[in-house]
Amino acid sequence: MKNSRRMILAVVCLTFAFCVSAAMPSPQDPVKADPAHFKVLLENDHVRVLDFHAKAGEKTPMHSHPAYVNYTVSGSGKTTWTAPDGKTTEADVKAGTTTWHDAETHSSVTSGAVHALLVELKK
Repeated sequence: MKNSRRMILAVVCLTFAFCVSAAMPSPQDPVKADPAHFKVLLENDHVRVLDFHAKAGEKTPMHSHPAYVNYTVSGSGKTTWTAPDGKTTEADVKAGTTTWHDAETHSSVTSGAVHALLVELKK
């Protein structure tokens, strides 16, 4: 009797976990999640270079990057990144700046038009 109850409980727990994970959206590749803003310029075994363009106020949906370097080609303003847990981070964006980012998942919005190149590192 104890074993059958444990087995039923295990099946219920696994079913619940599967349903919850299936209902939660998984982070996406930025090019697939937002092809209007991201374009692949180069991809090989070592890196992927993305071209990013956004007008002021345009939002990018939730997406993920491996560790990457961001070079802002043109534009300025503030960018707000929102993590999956809702936590936000804000930074000034200015043409000519280069920044390092550890692997992350976020959505974003900029207050000004931005053109950037992202160099995603592959392991």
